[in-house]
Amino acid sequence: MTTKFAAGLVWFRRDLRLTDNAALSLALQNCRQVHCVFIFDRTILDPLPRSDRRVEFIHKSLLELDTSLRQFSHGGQGGLIVLHAVAQTEIVLLAEQLHVQAVFAAHDYEPLAIARDQHVRENLALLGITLQTCKDHVIFEKREILTQAGTPFGVFTPYKNAWLARLTPAHCQTHPTDLCQARLAAKPAAFRHAIPTLNEIGFASSNLSTLNLPTGMSGAAKLFENFFQRMDQYHETRNFPSLKGPSYLGIHLRFGTLSIRQLVACAWQRQIAGCPGAAVWLSELIWRDFYFSILSNYPHVTNHAFKPAYDAIEWEQGVHAQSLFHAWCNAATGYPLVDAAMLQLNQTGYMHNRLRMVAGSFLVKDLGLNWRWGEHYFAQHLNDFELASNNGGWQWVSSSGCDAQPYFRIFNPITQSENFDPQGKFIRRYLPQLTNLTNQSIHAPWLTKPLELQQAGILLGRDYPLPVVAHDIARRQTLQRYAVVKKTSGAID
Repeated sequence: MTTKFAAGLVWFRRDLRLTDNAALSLALQNCRQVHCVFIFDRTILDPLPRSDRRVEFIHKSLLELDTSLRQFSHGGQGGLIVLHAVAQTEIVLLAEQLHVQAVFAAHDYEPLAIARDQHVRENLALLGITLQTCKDHVIFEKREILTQAGTPFGVFTPYKNAWLARLTPAHCQTHPTDLCQARLAAKPAAFRHAIPTLNEIGFASSNLSTLNLPTGMSGAAKLFENFFQRMDQYHETRNFPSLKGPSYLGIHLRFGTLSIRQLVACAWQRQIAGCPGAAVWLSELIWRDFYFSILSNYPHVTNHAFKPAYDAIEWEQGVHAQSLFHAWCNAATGYPLVDAAMLQLNQTGYMHNRLRMVAGSFLVKDLGLNWRWGEHYFAQHLNDFELASNNGGWQWVSSSGCDAQPYFRIFNPITQSENFDPQGKFIRRYLPQLTNLTNQSIHAPWLTKPLELQQAGILLGRDYPLPVVAHDIARRQTLQRYAVVKKTSGAID
């Protein structure tokens, strides 16, 4: 097989796996020798707290990836170069030092990453080195799925229908990496030191290990195997946070320790076979593509509402607003399901998808706070934080995004609790002080008779907070707040 380049460099970023890796496969096909690098990018890491589950997850996953690369390289002399630096500068210096003719990476769709890659591309070009990027994180990207008018979709259901109509087995084909043994280069002497420890890059261990969250390719495979056994029931279990319904693969999709093509192929085959659970899960994977499409085609969503009219909304401000936000962040709203959801997030970095909608709606439409506050908080705390999905989800609950719930449909946090945690199992897991309340009372303790509270050993305001807002009053205020949308746009969603 002829090759275009003598040597190439694969820049791993959010594709931390050996198998079905598009950038690695492209490099192996086009280069006689392939080096591999991951850069702990100081531009991203420096603002983070010194104990961050995501950084530790990446670190553990890199250790496994390095082991795999060494095992599959000729003579076991290969492996992963791991650096701690400003990536857009360091990748150019490394490419020059390794005397490569091309750098390979997977596409990134976030505005700051696109700007970084353009900077790298221009500086590599000055050295006569090409940057080749390819699709890896999604099935369809950018403008691959368009309306009949040739414009990007802004509503999910027709996007999904077009997505499914376009899907073929070729879109789920794996990218071969069987040339690893022949073409993975030995690590240069200057980089044969061990992968830096968390401490050496300025971070401390988090509670990741105590959460029993599997990391790396093997962890992703284990979780997927477990979910595969439950996939048939996904449509029945996914909305109940006390049940083991979700796949829990979000963080693995985020950092690419498994392939989206593998997941879609499995779900698609099961859907064709008549499995309703697989059909619903495939729809969730399509939502992920949809939000990437929105980010790519409407990048203004990172700073503005998808629907411009919603930028005119006046949110609560000042000391009182900050007090409400503090209560929301610290699980002290007085609404048990909302508080349990926030405790799950704060303690584990994970929040059940149904609860993301409940907690998000409560912030925006009960507390009257800017959805961007919640978006930023989730970005700081979610293990599986993804700009496209996080922004899309928050604009959905605020009714300002594509295919969002109409602004006059406002989640009732008590009803949501009764419907999706009817026995209070999830609430009791995170709010043990409410354990002795009945299944009926646990959803709204302030409505409970004083004698029952006394028998349960609960004094509201001491053991559990009183509600920071009354939902009925907040609902009326939200409808008034959103009235500006009708005045500005002249239409209702």
